[in-house]
Amino acid sequence: MIILGISCYYHDAAAAIIRDGAIVAAAQEERFTRKKHDANFPKNAIEFCLKTAGCTIKDVDYVAFYDKPFLKFERLLETYLAYVPRGLNSAWKGIPIWIKEKLWISDLIKNDLQYDGKLLFPEHHQSHAASAFYPSPFVDSAVLTMDGVGEWTSSSISHGSGNTLNMLVEQHFPHSLGLLYSAFTYYCGFRVNSGEYKLMGLAPYGEPKYAHLIYDHLIDLKDDGSFRMNQEYFNYSAGLTMTGRRFAKLFGADARKPETPISQRDMDIAASIQAVTEDIVLKTATYARDLTNSSNLCLSGGVALNCVANGKVLKSGLFDRIWVQPSSGDAGGALGAALFAWHQYCDEPRTISVGDSMKGSYLGPEWSNDDIKTFVNGNNYNHHHKNDDVLFACVANELANEQVVGWFQGKMEFGPRALGNRSILGDPRSEKMQKVLNVKIKFRESFRPFAPSVLEGYTSDYFDLKEESPYMLMVAPVHPSKRKEIDASVKGFDKLYQVRSELPAITHVDNSARIQTVHEATNPRYFNLIDAFREVTGCPVVINTSFNVRGEPIVCSPEDAYRCFMRTNMDVLVLGNYVLYKSEQPQNNVTDNWQEDFPLD
Repeated sequence: MIILGISCYYHDAAAAIIRDGAIVAAAQEERFTRKKHDANFPKNAIEFCLKTAGCTIKDVDYVAFYDKPFLKFERLLETYLAYVPRGLNSAWKGIPIWIKEKLWISDLIKNDLQYDGKLLFPEHHQSHAASAFYPSPFVDSAVLTMDGVGEWTSSSISHGSGNTLNMLVEQHFPHSLGLLYSAFTYYCGFRVNSGEYKLMGLAPYGEPKYAHLIYDHLIDLKDDGSFRMNQEYFNYSAGLTMTGRRFAKLFGADARKPETPISQRDMDIAASIQAVTEDIVLKTATYARDLTNSSNLCLSGGVALNCVANGKVLKSGLFDRIWVQPSSGDAGGALGAALFAWHQYCDEPRTISVGDSMKGSYLGPEWSNDDIKTFVNGNNYNHHHKNDDVLFACVANELANEQVVGWFQGKMEFGPRALGNRSILGDPRSEKMQKVLNVKIKFRESFRPFAPSVLEGYTSDYFDLKEESPYMLMVAPVHPSKRKEIDASVKGFDKLYQVRSELPAITHVDNSARIQTVHEATNPRYFNLIDAFREVTGCPVVINTSFNVRGEPIVCSPEDAYRCFMRTNMDVLVLGNYVLYKSEQPQNNVTDNWQEDFPLD
């Protein structure tokens, strides 16, 4: 039986396909269209999934869409009516789009895909919960989903057992942790639905001085993690912005304008909302444990990408084991919808894998060495072919010499993280590498941290983490034995210039790191490269950041990778077994207008 899952029309459209319950392929539409967070109907992602599964749309037994459009439209209409006349401007912009296309997803699927089979519509948070529980390694688990909003639900607690998934409690719009965090993202001058990572990265530069204002004026938080938001301070229900005048008055200034300098006050506000978020997540996780009496926890939804909060839940000891869906945002809803159809609608049993059934999240397109050879030869790009016995040592030496390497291998990752197949790599021991990568490669804010990829078996030597973190969704402290003494009186962005550990390029200003543990069974090529770097340097850790620049999706094809390589200050590009050096490329391929093409968020 073949089931196709689809998500679209909000942000991060995607498609996923499963055969007899096994995940075959999944990808975001943005990787094909090169439009970041592309929300349009995922025609390219669907075509890729069908091709990978070796079938056509006529072979698909069910198509599952990740939410219920009519129920979501009901919520929008009721919200607009509740705020008349304030909500009219928002309504005039939103309703025509819904009436024109979003309500008619059934017709679009049937007509555009020429599909005449069965359509299924699980609720948004059912899709999130399914994406979290069904691929997990747990027979029994509490399941916590948190995001902005689906139809009405903004967070939920479910109990997964075997192939059943029962939703126990829900929190409803307009009270939403995702929207609360996004409101502060907007207030601090970052783009909603993409700048939340920046707010999380900014938080350690500040102190939670404003947390009391959030508790006193913005939210009424209960012991079970549920809360109510004072809508007098927010504008997302009726207006076109996240916050209003009362919000600005409460915090003493208007929202920061994008591209203006970031102040210590902005840092403190970021620290405050991050602290409140962690408090809410911990309280909700505690309630989930009490409701389900389970020793395991699965997480999904956009808030599950807050890896600092995940790390706090892990450290709390509330659960023996935690598993986070690597594509926790709306893209992962496509996979969750398909799995929900298989296990809940069709009542099919689960096959539980030792690690999980996500295949490392390497579920996207891939190019063979023959494909790459045709690409580089066809374009007359200077290159060197190296067999594996030479390749890994060669690239490891380049990294050890502080060269920045674009690493393009195998199947593209599904989700927002590059996990060693579409990655930019560097030497974590370098004191200059964090600044070089941010300013000269990623063209992004200098304060943003980079993640370490560490070989399994060495994690606890370098980090205060005993568990696996294969999807870069857990933050933990750098091991005390690897840290260096610093001046604790230093404040703000001056913290950037302190060497905090033996691995300064991946140590954030609070001595933490967002860790990816690399496993030979899941990604042998990436494992072998890091192991070669260990043999050269004694260090089993490399910097791993996504192969893209700000404003652009992660690269998908060799062409995308070469373009990014030539338009940044990257030194080396590795496409499969082909190594390309920047110094050997035709100079007419070099351009310097990347920042004009992709301005700051």
